[in-house]
Amino acid sequence: MTGQDWIEKDFYAALGVPKDADDAAIKKAYRKLARTYHPDQNQGDAKAEAKFKEIGEAYAVLSDAEQRQQYDAIRAMAGGGARFSAGAGGPAGGAGGFEDIFGGMFGGGGGGGGRVRYSTQTGGGGGFEDILGSMFGGGGAQTGFRPNAARPQPGADVHSSATLGFRPAVEGATVTVSTEGRTVTARIPAGVRDGQKIRLRGKGRPGVAGGAPGDLVITVHVTPHPVFSVDDKHNLRLTVPVTFAEAALGATIEVPTLDGKPVKVKVPAGTPSGRTLRVKGKGVQAAKATGDLLVTIQVVVPQKLTKAAKEAVEQLAAATDGENDVRSDLFGRAAE
Repeated sequence: MTGQDWIEKDFYAALGVPKDADDAAIKKAYRKLARTYHPDQNQGDAKAEAKFKEIGEAYAVLSDAEQRQQYDAIRAMAGGGARFSAGAGGPAGGAGGFEDIFGGMFGGGGGGGGRVRYSTQTGGGGGFEDILGSMFGGGGAQTGFRPNAARPQPGADVHSSATLGFRPAVEGATVTVSTEGRTVTARIPAGVRDGQKIRLRGKGRPGVAGGAPGDLVITVHVTPHPVFSVDDKHNLRLTVPVTFAEAALGATIEVPTLDGKPVKVKVPAGTPSGRTLRVKGKGVQAAKATGDLLVTIQVVVPQKLTKAAKEAVEQLAAATDGENDVRSDLFGRAAE
């Protein structure tokens, strides 16, 4: 963008903000217009594409304090944006014109034929753009005046969500989410947990002036399973009921797995309710690790006993009376 571009283009009008707008108002106006004219929402619309470019250029300058100050100064000297005439063919009468300002600044005379005149041509030294370049740090005669390059600004992150069944979440799945008028296909890795966030690099809003695009952040919601759950180490968990006799005497039982093939688990004699047994390699098969199947034992106490069963339990109680006081340390620990 050249110095003449700064003179001719009204960046405040492009964003629809007053010249005294603060940074917050400028950012708010830009974001609103960027959403409206974004190419993804106006595919094939050349006018919308041009408008999107226009507001991007405006924001790049007005969001940078140093460039905004330079822009305001140049626009003020140029009378708010009117193109000036160069060479002898320009208007000769009247003081206070654009050329008179520069004549006064650099030693030229007042009105009339003695005024200093400036050329807008890019070749050779002494041109208008070279003068502005020397004022604001431009490149000089060979390059002409160019404002400081717009500083790259990264695009904003975009947030969305997706809901998965328990099995697709454990096995991994591909989902399609809609965000800001466009659809994005994302691969959800195996073993994702409820509430976990998946970040897709570069799928957010575009950056400004060559800045990197933002990311798309997807929050995953997983539908609970009636039997299984998964922990943060890719382990599958389930609770398995066993009888008092199985827990007391020991047993080998079958438990379900997520792939439908049951596995046998040995319950040691004397296993209490709440103990967890581990089956290696039967958990979630993720990209970098495979979890285990964690089986929590729940001893089921019968609600009703037959006469024979009741007599058997009474005989057991009598036979073990005094051998084990299961509450021996309860009061001691309670007093700590």
